[in-house]
Amino acid sequence: MNIFISNLNYRLTNEDLHDLFSEYGEVESAKIIQDRETGRSRGFGFVEMADAEAKTAIQELNQKEFDGKVINVSEARPRDEKPRNSFRRSY
Repeated sequence: MNIFISNLNYRLTNEDLHDLFSEYGEVESAKIIQDRETGRSRGFGFVEMADAEAKTAIQELNQKEFDGKVINVSEARPRDEKPRNSFRRSY
């Protein structure tokens, strides 16, 4: 299951996120999303875990304080497919 975490402290690393969620089971991946231009954290990230472990982690960590901020933890929704910008116009 893919987990979405928001309101993260900007100084956190992928390892910090991995360590937090590893208390609830095996973490397949942990990634904090960074701004492409500045490389600075955007304050949210994703963790992948087995379904049962992920559900426990979501219940336990949602609205809990982590590194000075109350984090939001939920099941990640699939990204909506956005059409690529097209230079062709239909009239």
